[in-house]
Amino acid sequence: MSQAVIEIEKHVSSAGWDQPAQLFALVPTEDLLRAEPQLAAQLGADDAAQPLTPVAQGELPGGMDDENLADALAQIEWPDGVSGCALVVERIVLPAAAESGLADAESDAELARLAGSDPRRHEVRMVAAVLREGDRFGAVRLRTHDEDSAVLTGVDLVPTLCEVLSLTFEPSTGTGPARGAGVDGSSDDEENRS
Repeated sequence: MSQAVIEIEKHVSSAGWDQPAQLFALVPTEDLLRAEPQLAAQLGADDAAQPLTPVAQGELPGGMDDENLADALAQIEWPDGVSGCALVVERIVLPAAAESGLADAESDAELARLAGSDPRRHEVRMVAAVLREGDRFGAVRLRTHDEDSAVLTGVDLVPTLCEVLSLTFEPSTGTGPARGAGVDGSSDDEENRS
């Protein structure tokens, strides 16, 4: 899974900063090539040898902006053929001492304004990935160190985002019609290849 996360991070980074949140299904490469043999020509030998292939998802239910992210993820149910998923988001992070000063913000807009003007802030791109059976992996790129060699990776790097993402593999509670992310192997999944 770590290779898929690194591939996703490089792909998203190639388009620059200030991008909306993006969701990817992680499907077994072998199954994808069996279902879509024409993709073999698009995959290089190294990519075809990877156990998982990231598949970019289309429009998601409820949108993926900050206010709707949790609700949108809660509506996703992955088909059995999806082994995992990954989410890419850009955020402003602050040291804990700076965050305590933001507690009095009266609105999300005011909170964003205060955080955006704090000199201790860091703009980051985070990739969180989870597998159906529970494995997790993440990557973080700081805008101030925007180089492939400076990307941080690890199992416990973005634990909260991984936890929220893992809920997409929980069984439906039956509270309403679930809308899947539409992974069928026929989407233009190779647009995310670097």
